Amino acid sequence: MGAAYSSCSTHSLTFSSQTLFSFPTITTKTSSKSNLESKFNTCLYPTNKISNTHLAKPIKTMAQTSFPCSGLAVKCGKVEEVETQEEGCVRKPPPMFDYHGIDLDLIQEMVYDSLVWSSLHGLVVGDKSAQRSGKVPGVGLVHAPFALLPVPFPESHWTQACELAPIFSELVDRVSLDGKFLQDSLSRTKKADSFTSRLLDIHSKTLEINKKEEIRLGLHRSDYMLDEQTKLLLQIELNTISSSFPGLSCLVNELQRSLLTQHGEDLGLDPKRIPSNSAVSHFVEAFAKAWNEYNNPRAVVMFVVQAEERNMYDQHWLSAVLNERHNIKTIRKTLAEIDAEGELLPDGTLLVGGKAIAVVYFRAGYTPNDYPSELEWRARLLMEQSSAIKCPSISYHLAGTKKIQQELAKPNVLERFLDNKEDIAKLRECFAGLWSLDDSDIVEKAIEKPELFVMKPQREGGGNNIYGVDVRETLQRLQKEGTDGNAAYILMQRIFPTVLPTFLMRDGICHKDHAISELGIYGAYLRNKDKVIMNDQCGFLMRTKTSSSDEGGVAAGFAVLDSIYLT
Repeated sequence: MGAAYSSCSTHSLTFSSQTLFSFPTITTKTSSKSNLESKFNTCLYPTNKISNTHLAKPIKTMAQTSFPCSGLAVKCGKVEEVETQEEGCVRKPPPMFDYHGIDLDLIQEMVYDSLVWSSLHGLVVGDKSAQRSGKVPGVGLVHAPFALLPVPFPESHWTQACELAPIFSELVDRVSLDGKFLQDSLSRTKKADSFTSRLLDIHSKTLEINKKEEIRLGLHRSDYMLDEQTKLLLQIELNTISSSFPGLSCLVNELQRSLLTQHGEDLGLDPKRIPSNSAVSHFVEAFAKAWNEYNNPRAVVMFVVQAEERNMYDQHWLSAVLNERHNIKTIRKTLAEIDAEGELLPDGTLLVGGKAIAVVYFRAGYTPNDYPSELEWRARLLMEQSSAIKCPSISYHLAGTKKIQQELAKPNVLERFLDNKEDIAKLRECFAGLWSLDDSDIVEKAIEKPELFVMKPQREGGGNNIYGVDVRETLQRLQKEGTDGNAAYILMQRIFPTVLPTFLMRDGICHKDHAISELGIYGAYLRNKDKVIMNDQCGFLMRTKTSSSDEGGVAAGFAVLDSIYLT
């Protein structure tokens, strides 16, 4: 699922940017709309603000063809003649990371190349304008939203984030085993939030029957931002269910490395500074090892999916590689289908459509929208009662809630679950400010200066957080109501990351803008009773969004996929 950003911005859900290229080529201007612009307004985003940047003066360009100095360049599907330099077709590189200073013709070449690359390599999602794109594979494809060039990121903070992954995975496992801590910490939230209440009810039923998850599989993602003022890497949240984009994040990584390999000399950038991304390989390895531990060669891995899923190809990458490398079959089922086809055998085996299930991988079930009726809740309980390996189990799911994140940030709480003092110190170093709304002093500060805080409900998937003046208004409303409604939220310190120039690609259109980024580090954890089989950092996800937008989910339409350039 896409994590939400806690960052500096004004409230906006659209790209307020300069549109550089679309098909046909359109360049927006600050003057009133031209007839040409009006003609193609169906493929342009609103342009309420033009970025105050200056393109470098166009220079003579090397054409993008199989003949390096042919004097031809590909422009929006047409081959047009361009000037070339007599000295051998050499561009002068812009200052490093001054992306808005890159020659316009070079940007256009990279835009075209990137769209071709995406189409050829499967960097795609379902097109929301195509009615069947979320249900039928191969129908209504469009490239996934991505940034044209990688985000500069300090190597020291990259190393820090990678080293934290196995510590957080161990923490989730320890917390998941403490049913009393989960129930007590979320007791007030249960009264205020019906979705969390239903999850806790399922958890309570597993405790009542003394259900033991002997084989525990977690595929987590911890999300961070680099605070500009303090230069600290601060955690946004820890995702324990449906940590999305392992497939497409690897492809964006390869795409940007390909562009730098081809154009790096002109850009002054080294493709080797983009770290490799092994998310797909590690996720597949985790599935295969869990499947082996289950020890039923006829069993399959089941992906629990939404009825309409435009991001299905990110999931299909995992299924395809799992089958290709390990000959392990997967099936895809919605919660409603699991309720209709599911059966629990006396020995705990879960059958769905007559197939034994070794591993249940949730890519749905993290939002109330996934449970429109009692059928879906019944399916979730059925899976939790079975011996199938859940990724995540209900206890892992609850361990990733915002309230538990806030509880773990309290003094002396980490010591309840971890023994290594160095590991505890590393975790605390990345904790942002987190508070319960029971803290009247911090609530008053948030009302006074709401721009310094984010209100977070117990929700995943992007588009749920509260920012700016809405923080003040929501807090004041909750105070007047005087109920347990405040237990549905936590307050978090707002992080102010560095704003950088970028080019964002969405629906075949290149947007020139300023943006902020969030780094997610995947972690894979597999344990069978007392034996830890796997606890690894396993790839990353970089998401970038315009600095004028609060939220940050890619699938929710706020951000684009990106990669990093180590500095």
